Amino acid sequence: MSRLGIRRRPAVVLAAALAASVPAPGAVAGQEPLNFERYRAAVEPVFLADRGGWGPGRAPCVTCHAEQGTPLRLQRLRETADGEVYWSEEDSRRNFEVVSRLVTPGDPDGSRLLRKALTVPAGGAPFHVGGKFFESKSDPEWRAMADWVAAADPVERPAPPRLDFDFFRDCVQRMYLDKRPGDVECIHCHETGARGFARHIPEDRDFWNQEESRGNFAMTRRYVEPGEPMMSRLLTHPLHPAAGGDYFHGGPRRWDSTDDPEWQMLAAWVRGETPECVVGAEADTGGR
Repeated sequence: MSRLGIRRRPAVVLAAALAASVPAPGAVAGQEPLNFERYRAAVEPVFLADRGGWGPGRAPCVTCHAEQGTPLRLQRLRETADGEVYWSEEDSRRNFEVVSRLVTPGDPDGSRLLRKALTVPAGGAPFHVGGKFFESKSDPEWRAMADWVAAADPVERPAPPRLDFDFFRDCVQRMYLDKRPGDVECIHCHETGARGFARHIPEDRDFWNQEESRGNFAMTRRYVEPGEPMMSRLLTHPLHPAAGGDYFHGGPRRWDSTDDPEWQMLAAWVRGETPECVVGAEADTGGR
């Protein structure tokens, strides 16, 4: 039994998939689009690989990424009568579409998917909620993903929209302080720690200054995917699961629906717009 609570495919399947990812002698990189069959054989097994237990940095990637509204939003696993977990081909194609948005074809080092779980000394991203799995680029799993990306033709993609800092400072931060009936404010839980995007306000003030707002903005950006509201944890974590939100949130559910005016305001900001500021009670009256 795996730590997912059900049996997984034998380790030999993963080993065979990784071996299949090694280019044939004489193969030329960068001569094809991102390949689905190669992705399914060499990359998806990485998402299922056991990391030694539960919790950040220890559970299989799918444990979090099939349950949370992150950019890497995987399909939930299916299970056979024998307790073996798997994705159908249709599931894998949906996963492929998501994963393809997180890589830069032809450029493994510039691909978000490959940098997130790689240690910083090895060239990885500074922050990954789930921890770091790969100590170096020599790791067989990392190489399997890198070879898949390197084999694809480079594709020029439009730059993501810019998040307006002034709007964040003057409006989004107000939401962090707003208390909805029966709930606690965002700042109640998020003023400290690794997820502290609403830092403590000094006793002699009731709002953040410019420098503090810049710090909050930098932290908040970790939970926002510019241009993609439903891939942004700032918008999906407090959203009710029935409306597409994450299955778990340690705090209250601030929005029951994506029709909530406050949620719509944040979604517009994530898309690069500068909407009317609608926070808390203002949402019931249509804002200012």
